[in-house]
Amino acid sequence: MRNYDAVIFDLDGTLLDTSEGVCASVAHAIETLCLEPLGQDVLKTFIGPPIQKSFARIYNMTPEEAAGAAAIFRDTYKDKDLLRAVPYEGIVDTIKALSKAGIKTAVATYKRQDYTMRLLTHFGFDKICDSICGSDAEGKLTKKDIIVNAMHSVGVTDKSRALMVGDSDNDAIGAAEIGMPFLGVTYGFGFPDSTSLDDFEPIGAASSPEDILRYVL
Repeated sequence: MRNYDAVIFDLDGTLLDTSEGVCASVAHAIETLCLEPLGQDVLKTFIGPPIQKSFARIYNMTPEEAAGAAAIFRDTYKDKDLLRAVPYEGIVDTIKALSKAGIKTAVATYKRQDYTMRLLTHFGFDKICDSICGSDAEGKLTKKDIIVNAMHSVGVTDKSRALMVGDSDNDAIGAAEIGMPFLGVTYGFGFPDSTSLDDFEPIGAASSPEDILRYVL
């Protein structure tokens, strides 16, 4: 008997290494606004969370200022840097193995739905995932909202039968708010090792895309 009926994946840091494109667009927004430049390690903290929240956090911006910075980021990102990403080695085969086992697969990401579809279609994930759920243009949806949308889109309502897989505390918190199990991955951006997951009570820590199968099948 399989452990779950559906596996919900985060995008940035779980399916794709999007660091090159995101960091380039953030750096462009920072330069445009004549803000203090950031090191690469800090730039990478912008990957995953809503971009306006990251600008507000780093530069102590008002909501209006953060929205303006996010708009500059998005203009560059969608036109120039969106497709500067790389699928993690083994993730496509992992998703295919889940599907072969009869498990539904979906994506739940803070990325805007239009950006998400363009990006994942470019890399062929639209052909292997059962559903792809991104955020709204205004960024009002929480991670919990997006995960719930993904679960419902593949017909799973029993939270114990769906697994959230992600690389950040946003993914872990969203899953916890729903009351569903969470599997952290340590090959992405948020969790450098298994001990960094201790506060979130995950079912485990996957060190590679292939390692995800150990916890699901």
